[in-house]
Amino acid sequence: MHFEFATAGRIIFGSGTVSQLPELLTAFESRVLIIHGRNADRIQPCIDFSADSHIEAVTFSVPGEPTIECIMNGLSLARDARCKCVVGIGGGSVVDAAKAVSALLTNTGDIFDYLEVIGRGRPLLTPAAPCIAIPTTAGTGAEVTRNAVLQSPEHKVKVSMRSPLMLPRIALIDPNLTRTMPPEVTAATGLDALTQLLEAFVSRRANPFTDGLCREGITRAARSLKKAYDNGNDPAAREDMCIAGLFGGLALANAGLGAVHGFAAPLGAMYDIPHGVACASMLPHVFATNVATLPKDGTDPSALERFTEAARLLTTNSQAGPDDGVTWIRQLCLDLAVPSLSKFNVPENDLSTIVERAKRSSSMKGNPVDLSSDVLMEMLITASM
Repeated sequence: MHFEFATAGRIIFGSGTVSQLPELLTAFESRVLIIHGRNADRIQPCIDFSADSHIEAVTFSVPGEPTIECIMNGLSLARDARCKCVVGIGGGSVVDAAKAVSALLTNTGDIFDYLEVIGRGRPLLTPAAPCIAIPTTAGTGAEVTRNAVLQSPEHKVKVSMRSPLMLPRIALIDPNLTRTMPPEVTAATGLDALTQLLEAFVSRRANPFTDGLCREGITRAARSLKKAYDNGNDPAAREDMCIAGLFGGLALANAGLGAVHGFAAPLGAMYDIPHGVACASMLPHVFATNVATLPKDGTDPSALERFTEAARLLTTNSQAGPDDGVTWIRQLCLDLAVPSLSKFNVPENDLSTIVERAKRSSSMKGNPVDLSSDVLMEMLITASM
């Protein structure tokens, strides 16, 4: 067995820990770019903290999923202001933007030099500028991953900048920051976290290190996602979901993902479908199809045992089988009022394009069994009904 594990330089977790930001910033430079989401009011305490510590803060808003143009605008602002450190405080999109800007601050050349698929995919040669990632949602785990997902509206794709040199210097996770998430965002981000944990657990690249993270994360998400959805001020549920999101990020960065995220990438790039909703729509179908395909594939029987264990973690039933896991996931999506893929009116003549893009996705490499284009199409049609 061979594996390696890489993550952020330092992880700080706990309620109220965001107050440590000024102290953490003093270890870097006095001029910092703070990237935030649509609501600038949420970062005002951070700006106040910084001012009190004589740290000059320049702010930049990323109101949606970061585009290539957005990243270039943020980079230009950071360079003009001579910022040497980047803080991303927000959802996964904001944190990804912070990682991309910090990487480009120290690496010469064009952004397309480093982009996968539509760019030249060259490796970064210089470590990114210090980046502090502060998530305000519990789902993507972007605070501990080594890539940034960027949208190219021109190409209608989502692509990544990817390098171990992009790992944030510090990941600061404060569950209190997630309490203001509305129920629909709690559902979408939480289902993304759960999907990442499940896919990393059954991935071909799973290892004993990620297995432990996934088992703990799945257990916490299964018991607390519905509670956090019903009552956003439940501190124990919010803490559980922050741990689930963090552990999902740690696991996927080191064990990979699978077919659910293979589909989620083109669905999110081609249509206005939130990432977590895309994952939730495909998860039960991919879970069931993998279970049905594994015995016929001649794969190691232990791969199928992973799905049985996952089902038992989800249901807390020691006698549960994989089909019980599928039933549990479907019921959770209903309880969280997640819209199905059919609500987004995906054109039938686009399905082949979605399948081909999903098949080429880097996430698909971790799926525990190879799935043909016909099987992928069948899943997509079923999810779209």
